Amino acid sequence: MTASLERVRRLVASARASYPTDSDARTRLAACAARLDEPLRVALAGSLKAGKSTLLNAFVGQDIAPTDATECTRVVTWYRNAVTPAVTAHYDGDRSAPVTVQRPAGRLTFDLGALTADRVDRIDVDWPASALTRTTIIDTPGTSSLSTDVSARTLDMLTPENAVSGADAVVYLLRSLSASDVQFLGRIGAHVGGESGPLGVVGVVSRADEVGAGRADAMLSAKDVAARFASELEATGLCQAVVPVAGLLALGARTLRHSEFAAFEALAAVPSEQLSAAMLSADRFGRDDIALPVDGALRRQLADRFGLFGIRSAITLIRLGVHDSPSLAAGLVQLSGLDGLRQVIDIQFGQRADQLKAHSALVALERVLAAYPTQQSPDLLVEARRLLADVHGFAELRMLGRLRTGDAGLPPDDLTELHRLLGGFGIGAAQRLGLAPDASPDFLRVGALAAVRAWRARADHPLLDPFTVRACRTAARSAEGVLAELGEL
Repeated sequence: MTASLERVRRLVASARASYPTDSDARTRLAACAARLDEPLRVALAGSLKAGKSTLLNAFVGQDIAPTDATECTRVVTWYRNAVTPAVTAHYDGDRSAPVTVQRPAGRLTFDLGALTADRVDRIDVDWPASALTRTTIIDTPGTSSLSTDVSARTLDMLTPENAVSGADAVVYLLRSLSASDVQFLGRIGAHVGGESGPLGVVGVVSRADEVGAGRADAMLSAKDVAARFASELEATGLCQAVVPVAGLLALGARTLRHSEFAAFEALAAVPSEQLSAAMLSADRFGRDDIALPVDGALRRQLADRFGLFGIRSAITLIRLGVHDSPSLAAGLVQLSGLDGLRQVIDIQFGQRADQLKAHSALVALERVLAAYPTQQSPDLLVEARRLLADVHGFAELRMLGRLRTGDAGLPPDDLTELHRLLGGFGIGAAQRLGLAPDASPDFLRVGALAAVRAWRARADHPLLDPFTVRACRTAARSAEGVLAELGEL
């Protein structure tokens, strides 16, 4: 169902052997081969102050990325899993130096010392975090920065001239949907997905709690905004999903302290009218002269770490019966939308990591062979392009993106089944077929064979439009792939 990394490795090795003396080509191909063995690279991109660093911290569950607008936030920063923490700045082309990690006033920052952002090529952050075991996260400067040089750093990493993108997949944060966002997403898609379109681009309505001005129904408003963005973006094929996330709330929930839980419990005991009057604004909530059973300093901390929406949500959950810190944290994470984003990332990126890495390697290989032609290049190019064209998993990803627009002329239940069969809920055989996880191989074969026949029959319906026919044929091919895998058991 997915491109075999071994097949791609062998093809890259054959290409390297065809350049016995060309050091430039060999260097680029060596990097291509090494990338196949790395974790999947996922870049966070978006406009200035979209909340990329906050979302990164929430995703990892630790405060490891600076969120204040300092020199380090103007530099592309790579976050990788490691045994011990280390931060390194690479600057002036071939030089590097350790970076001091500081926490002034409790906020993490990287002290570049005498270095300025314009001299730093990138920052590498090695950090022990389970979330980074299978995924390298790349935090990029804002694409709408007033400094064109800062925006160019993100473009150079994601959409370099005559080279493959530095990321295998992209999470793009939106606060609005401007023409510049659409243009930038188009450029990302062309590089991440090659000429055939984006394979791994997910949109996020960031700081989603602010869409509803921190009201209790803020996330409902954000979901409506996400649906509108999704219909506009996915109709163009620029991304495969758009989800709302309140990154600040997610981070606060994942790092919830006992003192904060105790403060929420105390606030939950305050009469609703009195509490509502105190929470007309964040500034009012943090005032020392407001009579509440939590001191002003701690209230200001809550507002800074959770926002008004997070505070209201925590109090509501406690009033509904949540009585311990872990349960409150879990409830707040769910409300923040982070779980939904992680599910999308797992299905779109995590479960298809080998496929996305193989695609990045094939696109890189294709460009090297075209730039450095040899006698063997034509045959190698044919094989690389055949793999790019024939790997069905790539077609599934593109079709999943199109299906979210509702373009297929099928009933809702059939659309759900189609989405499932294409791997929209997971790429395991049982997940694709909607069967129990412990279903026997024989039962799975029966289900897969029935799916092949059903979707072939749908594709042959004379009244279907061309896109729906293509979607049905893609589903039939997916079911055939399940059968092929089961045949190997």
